[in-house]
Amino acid sequence: MKKVIFKSVPFDKKLVTLALESGVDAVMVDKNHVAAVEALSKITTLTPEDMVTVELTKKADEDVAVKAAKAGKDVVLKKGWEIIPVENILAQVDSLALECESLDRAVLAAGILERGCDTIVVLPEGAADLKQIVAELKLSQGTMDLQAATVTEIESTGLGHRVCVDTISVLKRGQGMLIGNSSAFSFLVHAETESNPYVAARPFRINAGAVHAYAQMPGDKTTYLEELGAGDDVLIVGAGGATSLATVGRVKVEVRPMLLIKAEVKTDDGVKSGQVFLQNAETIRVVSDKGEPVSVVTLKKGDKIMVRTDEAGRHFGMRIKEEIKEG
Repeated sequence: MKKVIFKSVPFDKKLVTLALESGVDAVMVDKNHVAAVEALSKITTLTPEDMVTVELTKKADEDVAVKAAKAGKDVVLKKGWEIIPVENILAQVDSLALECESLDRAVLAAGILERGCDTIVVLPEGAADLKQIVAELKLSQGTMDLQAATVTEIESTGLGHRVCVDTISVLKRGQGMLIGNSSAFSFLVHAETESNPYVAARPFRINAGAVHAYAQMPGDKTTYLEELGAGDDVLIVGAGGATSLATVGRVKVEVRPMLLIKAEVKTDDGVKSGQVFLQNAETIRVVSDKGEPVSVVTLKKGDKIMVRTDEAGRHFGMRIKEEIKEG
């Protein structure tokens, strides 16, 4: 995840307020206005003196930036940088910031050498793009490949402890979390965005499944649903594979009647199968191959639903190479 700093020099209270509302990591102002920012929000406040600013006008400027970074200083490259000099610097340092004046420049900065710079310093002229910059660089997690799987079995399994993940975000139709008995086969469990005559929509909630299930997390990790807690970032996935972050507000673990749902996908290497335990209730939905939420109580053998397949093998949520079979 990239760090986003908004630079308000000269100081502009309206732009600083916009930056705070947009969710930046820090605000940079001159020394005389640090107290004014701290009175508005509990946020990291920097001054231009906290970073070494380097303008790339000649080859020797690259060496200046590299030496300062290797000396442990925070280096920011001044607006107007070009890709090749930035690549040369990134190849030699662990951390680098770039000034950006627009969304296009910020996205470019974040992707140079596939790694990109660690920090984007957004200038006042980029304020109009600030919310989108934060969304692109801090919330978006790229795209996941989802597949249509065929439901092979649905059966009642009695009572179990299930986990409701209540986020602090309002999720949209088509969005949910990837949940499964195995890290190699996870089901897209839909958020409670749909209402019915008996229950109002709760679009902040994913009724995610049984306590033992894996949840796909940011950074190519997994976690057991039971281990989630307030303040954790979870991976939200859309029907088309687009991903973003949401923060957990609370987790509710309660005993409820459960269903076991099994599905399979045909691949070039054969058939992959997976399963998931979900609460037996109308409000619990998976996602069809058309991108539509489908209640588990209407789900039938032969229906097509969206899943993600992967290689098995996790240790404390991190990917490992190991011979492993999960059922």
